[in-house]
Amino acid sequence: MNLLAAVELIQAPLSENLPRLSAVLAEAIPHQTIAQLAGGCAHSPFLAHGVSPGRPGRAVTAAEVAALRPLLPARGNWQGRARMAGVDVPVLALASDRTELGALLVVVRTEDTPVPEEHLTPAQLLWDLVIAHREGVRSEALPGSLAESRAAAAARADAIAELRDAHGGALTALLGVLRDRALDDTNARTRAVDLAVSALAELRSRAELDRSLAEERAGDAFERLAVSLRRILRGRGLQLELSPPGAEEGADRLLPADVTDTALAVVRATVHASLDDQGQGPDGDGEHRLHVGWKVGTDELRATVRDNGPGTLSRGALDARRVNERLAPLGGRVDLDAVPGWGTTVTLEIPLASPSTSRQDPLAALGARELEVLGQLARGRRNRDIAQDLHISESTVKFHVAKILGKLGVSSRGEAAALVHEWGAA
Repeated sequence: MNLLAAVELIQAPLSENLPRLSAVLAEAIPHQTIAQLAGGCAHSPFLAHGVSPGRPGRAVTAAEVAALRPLLPARGNWQGRARMAGVDVPVLALASDRTELGALLVVVRTEDTPVPEEHLTPAQLLWDLVIAHREGVRSEALPGSLAESRAAAAARADAIAELRDAHGGALTALLGVLRDRALDDTNARTRAVDLAVSALAELRSRAELDRSLAEERAGDAFERLAVSLRRILRGRGLQLELSPPGAEEGADRLLPADVTDTALAVVRATVHASLDDQGQGPDGDGEHRLHVGWKVGTDELRATVRDNGPGTLSRGALDARRVNERLAPLGGRVDLDAVPGWGTTVTLEIPLASPSTSRQDPLAALGARELEVLGQLARGRRNRDIAQDLHISESTVKFHVAKILGKLGVSSRGEAAALVHEWGAA
């Protein structure tokens, strides 16, 4: 494995991971298409890159990739022929267990001979590395990634809705015509009805698959939080009280992945701030109680962190842990009630609404590259420096800056930077 290429792969924006991964693997494993299926990834749970092996207009689908999952262990590989983009082709599938929900990479190869072990092992390690890096970004709920995830989620939701409406309308009309008893060829009509019904079922299953990859049950997300909190508090002599959401509190509600990831990140950050306030930091001692609970309402997820410490926890301590910064891209808010001598209650509220209906985020209109340029711009970087860091020309930077100012509706770089700091995407 080229270690320098691996480093560059990790340093690249998440939106460029798949093309760069394809380039790294190309010499050892020649291929025409590469596709990923990563559960829990709010940015792009399914993504494909390369030349489709099927006929023009036919691309590799999430359903085709998901069909290979039962053939693999939690971590490992499978080689053989499979149907991709509607045609039978040789493939290599790699599964990684570096994320709880699993991640699958499918390489549509140009050769039918098995990939030798000397190339399989580095490919598996590289895929594990990519997924471990993404999981770290996901678990930390970094503001820049959240803003990009919201933009991607909005675009994906719109595309799925348009596709479903278009295909659904066409197939429903087809069914209406074919069920007309005035038609003579009964056998042909029956066959066409079967095909249309099957197409409708496949369309719905694809929509369900995308939904399952980008959403998570509130109860399952809270259990993930509980596991991480027990690990954080192990050996600290602190009594942890957990109030998971029940049926009435929305335990079975499916929540967007960016909402659950943000909730876990800000609760963990608040717990760390509370521990410091209680004297439970690296040099602290004493025994205290900490209560953590969730409740899913109609429009928001509400998490509470309550302690019986000195009641001196400040907003500055939460800011130092980037609580508000992580909540900003989703329109969330934090409320702190500290009573000296009695303890502190921190309430974290995260809207559940989709990007199109939640509080309008001006950064949601920007693409992945524009968000990168904007992040550099907000740090006061000059066009020449931005061009060098992003490996693009200075004229391209100027083009992106002009597009950014237009989309944000501002007239200067300073105004754009102010929006970045307000919405936490720098």
